[in-house]
Amino acid sequence: MNLVLLLSIFILCFGAVDSGGTSRPKVVNIGGIFTFPTIAGKVSRIAIKAAVQDVNSDKSILGGTKLSISFHNSNFSGFLGIIGALRYMESDTVAIIGPQHAAMAHVLSHLSNELHVPFLSFTALDPSLTSLQYPYFVQTAPNDQYQMTAIADMINYFGWADVIAIYTDDDQSRNGVVSLGDRLVERRCKISYKAALPPDPSATRNEVKDQLAKIQIKESRVIVVHTYSKTGLLIFDVANELGMMEEGYVWIASAWLSTVLDSTSPLSPNTYNSIKGALTLRPHTPDSKRKRDFISRWNQLSNGTIGLNAYGLYAYDTVWLLAHAVKLLLEKGVTISFSNHTGLSKLDGGGTMNLGKLSVFDGGEELLDNILKTNMVGLTGPLRFHQDRSPTNPSYEIINVIENGNLRIGYWTNYSGLSVMSPEILYTKPPNRSISNQHLYNVIWPGGTMDTPRGWVFPNNGKQLRIGVPYRVSYREFVSPVNGSNVVQGYCIDVFLAAIKLLPYPVPYRFILFGDGKQNPSYHELANMVASGEFDAAVGDITIVTNRTRTVDFTQPYIESGLVVVAPVRKLNSSAWAFSRPFTPMMWTVTSAFFLSVGAVVWILEHRTNDEFRGPPKKQIITILWFGFSTMFFAHSKSSIPAIYSYFPNVERTAAIFPITGIDSLITGNERIGYQVGSFAENYLIEELNIPKSRLMALGSPQAYATALEQGTVAAVVDERSYIEHFLSKHCKFSIRGQEFTRSGWGFAFPRDSPLAIDMSTAILTLSENGELQKLHNIWLSRKACPWQGSDVVSEQLQLQSFSGLFLICGCVCIFALLMHTCLMLHKFRQHPPEVHEPSRHGSSPSARLQTFLSFVDKKEDQSRKRSKRKWKDTLSISYGTEDGSMNASKRTQMGIS
Repeated sequence: MNLVLLLSIFILCFGAVDSGGTSRPKVVNIGGIFTFPTIAGKVSRIAIKAAVQDVNSDKSILGGTKLSISFHNSNFSGFLGIIGALRYMESDTVAIIGPQHAAMAHVLSHLSNELHVPFLSFTALDPSLTSLQYPYFVQTAPNDQYQMTAIADMINYFGWADVIAIYTDDDQSRNGVVSLGDRLVERRCKISYKAALPPDPSATRNEVKDQLAKIQIKESRVIVVHTYSKTGLLIFDVANELGMMEEGYVWIASAWLSTVLDSTSPLSPNTYNSIKGALTLRPHTPDSKRKRDFISRWNQLSNGTIGLNAYGLYAYDTVWLLAHAVKLLLEKGVTISFSNHTGLSKLDGGGTMNLGKLSVFDGGEELLDNILKTNMVGLTGPLRFHQDRSPTNPSYEIINVIENGNLRIGYWTNYSGLSVMSPEILYTKPPNRSISNQHLYNVIWPGGTMDTPRGWVFPNNGKQLRIGVPYRVSYREFVSPVNGSNVVQGYCIDVFLAAIKLLPYPVPYRFILFGDGKQNPSYHELANMVASGEFDAAVGDITIVTNRTRTVDFTQPYIESGLVVVAPVRKLNSSAWAFSRPFTPMMWTVTSAFFLSVGAVVWILEHRTNDEFRGPPKKQIITILWFGFSTMFFAHSKSSIPAIYSYFPNVERTAAIFPITGIDSLITGNERIGYQVGSFAENYLIEELNIPKSRLMALGSPQAYATALEQGTVAAVVDERSYIEHFLSKHCKFSIRGQEFTRSGWGFAFPRDSPLAIDMSTAILTLSENGELQKLHNIWLSRKACPWQGSDVVSEQLQLQSFSGLFLICGCVCIFALLMHTCLMLHKFRQHPPEVHEPSRHGSSPSARLQTFLSFVDKKEDQSRKRSKRKWKDTLSISYGTEDGSMNASKRTQMGIS
């Protein structure tokens, strides 16, 4: 015990000695730069003093070394903040807590870079204060990038497309809003308007009122306020006065409002009324015994003058963070020493600035490294830094301001996004930021409603939407005025009316005809008028094409309609002599001569050996003609007439094919092309397909199409399928050629980023799913189609009439042959010997003679005639293509010639 007592006396008398023999300093100076009148300034001073006292009371931290803190009041002035920092640099200060605002941090960080004195701030949270440019500036609380991500997630969660940002025009607020814009873009949202106010607290009531009056006439009703407590409360007070805290508005405040709620108690009734329904963020700090103990001490520390907020906890932890870093520095045996800056000594020159007193902290680099390597648990939970110097797992509570209090509706963590579970529970589960996993409790919005506001209104204080409608002179079934009035009707109008009925809110509107009524208007010009604000929307048969989507937003297409080519149907009419079309007269002459020549050659070859090719000249001529005729028409010959006529339907069909087969034939040809006045087809043909404008002809109506096509003024017409199908239902002399060569549709046009375009798209999809869209199409556009529409070629079936001439010839030949045979039989009957005849029982009556003649015809011939007849039949069998095991010379010869 005596040894311990002596050692303690030695330490108290001479100071602590480190392992390297270097004595510890008795005092380590740190500074603090704050704006004392602000909530953050008041809370921070109290928390920092308490932390310094607790550190000095804990001998395990710095041993006999004491921390000494001094404060400087910047009083909203960047200049005074710089002066305070310079004074600290002259008094051997190892680190500075602050400054309170980012504007000063940007300037003072250049000073700290030169003199190696770290700055630690829990309120200057500008995301642009990066470690690459400002390595000696350390943010000990999550910077504004995280709370802006939380706000963007909230906006996306509630389904709002754009917001308005009100901010103080200084580095911190301005760069925070920039970060918010970046996070919103990632979620396909945007800031539609930014309202900048003078730096806090210089904004006046009139300046705030002027900005809010501008916001009132904007579409968006989602307003984000990123400023400071004095200016922020003024904004809400003026907004309440202007009726902007009523139903339909959404107000989201960054964490400044939660500090007001936590530190100002009680709030005045007027203040509560002006912020009711607003949402705000509070940095989340997990529950712990140390935190509860500190909160219980707070009233004693503050004497009840101000409440504790989250940034007071970060202020307390910042002191402990710095104390642990100094401890590591002393344990390493680093001497707390300062040296003159070589560059500054040359600038004195006898002047009064006395810059030479500014000294460089020799251990500043090691102290900074120790700060960044610190791993501790404070009042705010685990405190350590990632490689990018961001705090570990930043999280926020989402607060809904209600009557005389506030309601926590959920949490936001960088780990899992929005949730009603506390971050401590979420950290025990795998990270999950999917949209389906996001959840918040119900919100009481401004006006006391629990229905989520739409987030936007129609511009011009809810006046009727001015909707441009094309004044068509053709295809009036799609859109047209009623009897020359301003009342419009048609398929497109009915689709719009059906969709707008499905919206969960009323939409005031009026239709305005666009065009002179003499020719179809330019749809490109109509889209530009929507983009320029002359119209609030455009409804009609407006095709969604690329150049229009660059200036306006379209709804979901409600009908598909790409470009197609239409051309006349030119088919051949059938007649009694249609069978003669495959051959020209010369071809018929040559073919007949060829087959007669074949018969003559066969006769020459068979004359000596075949009894059927012998006999009287008359018989031999008949044999030659018959053989040639059978060669022409019997199916065994591949060059026979039936073989050729088996292709006759194809020949007839080929004759009906159009000269225009599609867009490719139009591109390569020189024919003139028609298009509809006002259609995008003109620009497409010229700009996309490089067809010369001189080849194009504008046509104003379906009748103009038909006239131009029939007269040959144009070879084809290019237009949208929806128009062409309606045209063909009344003009069956024409048909679509080739395939649809563009893919597009019709939609309603709205200004860029209009929320109404999104809601109308949803309504159109609903109409499509429930079948209402098809019903409207059937009512206005359903027509009976021509038989061949939709087919590339005309398929014509040959009728009996087509071969009536051929059948007539064949019939005449058969009748002639029958008459000749009858005459021959009668001639033979007369020359028949009398003994052949049986005695007639009935004399020589006509009926008896006819019966005798028929018996003669039916009687068998003698054996020699039978053999001759069998040989003749064999010859005919060869002619008809019959095959057997043995082929005679006649068959071989005939097949060879064939």
